[in-house]
Amino acid sequence: MSNPVTGRTRDLVILLDKLIYAIAKHWLLIANLTFVVYVGLPLLAPALMAHGYEWWGRLIYTIYAPFCHQLPQRSYFFYGPRFYYSLPELLALLDGNVPSRFIGNPELGYKVAFCQRDVAMYAATALAGMAFGLVREGLRPLWGRSFVQWAILFALPLAVDGGGQLFGLWESTWITRTITGAIAGAGVVWLVYPHIEAGMRDVRRTVVQQLHLYDPEIIPAPCGRDNPTTQSPDDCAKAGGS
Repeated sequence: MSNPVTGRTRDLVILLDKLIYAIAKHWLLIANLTFVVYVGLPLLAPALMAHGYEWWGRLIYTIYAPFCHQLPQRSYFFYGPRFYYSLPELLALLDGNVPSRFIGNPELGYKVAFCQRDVAMYAATALAGMAFGLVREGLRPLWGRSFVQWAILFALPLAVDGGGQLFGLWESTWITRTITGAIAGAGVVWLVYPHIEAGMRDVRRTVVQQLHLYDPEIIPAPCGRDNPTTQSPDDCAKAGGS
């Protein structure tokens, strides 16, 4: 039989358990903030370029380069006469030479550091994540065939539009990239977040029981009373004088 944990080791274990509990309780806020920042920085890049903070703007483009092709003909442009340009239009405007990493210029504006599809996908994930916070109590995880069917439904528009473009069957437009990206991003939240929520609730329940924390969302107050000091029925009985 192992010896009980005492002293500083016990304090460290309790601290880690409380940290895990805090993450499990606020995981949705953490996820939403992560996606807001992740999609917000690429949107900030053209603003920095347009207002003279080129070093910071180029830094964002460099950071996001491994995660997106950043092709100018498939990106939104800010601070210019138009918010998108097709490849033929860019070729005409730039004398036939359009570098794949073309950032923009004062005449045309500056591109977002993410392509149109990625902007739509991650922005939709952030917005759908916020909406999920309003329905998280009633939205149950999907399993098996239902999960697969919905996953195909959400992914199919992106696969068809992107696949056709990849194999040269057609050139997608900013509208189709935006719509298919948004559908995929919302689908991730609809399908995955309920599973994360269920898992995090299990984590919270385990920590609450181990540390006797008060969390009425997980375990109602003992004996139907608002008792913030315990989750133990025995302690509740003592507090009630029984």
